[in-house]
Amino acid sequence: MASQQRTAGAFDIRIIIAVLIGVYGIVLVVLGLFASTEEELAKTGGMNINLWAGVGMVLAAIAFAVWAKLKPTVVPADFEDDG
Repeated sequence: MASQQRTAGAFDIRIIIAVLIGVYGIVLVVLGLFASTEEELAKTGGMNINLWAGVGMVLAAIAFAVWAKLKPTVVPADFEDDG
């Protein structure tokens, strides 16, 4: 009888990190696209920092999600489930 490997799934810390970074990244992208003012751009030397930081965060979130999908965390077979 072959034992089936169980993975952490949605409880993998990489997925939780990806969701949190992704949400913050999307908020920053939206702010960068629709709510940036000339005063804010002057503070950063003309660079839309909210947009670029948001894009970087979204890319990092995608990287975490891909990493979790390609190399899932396997739960040990001798782990006892209380449920």
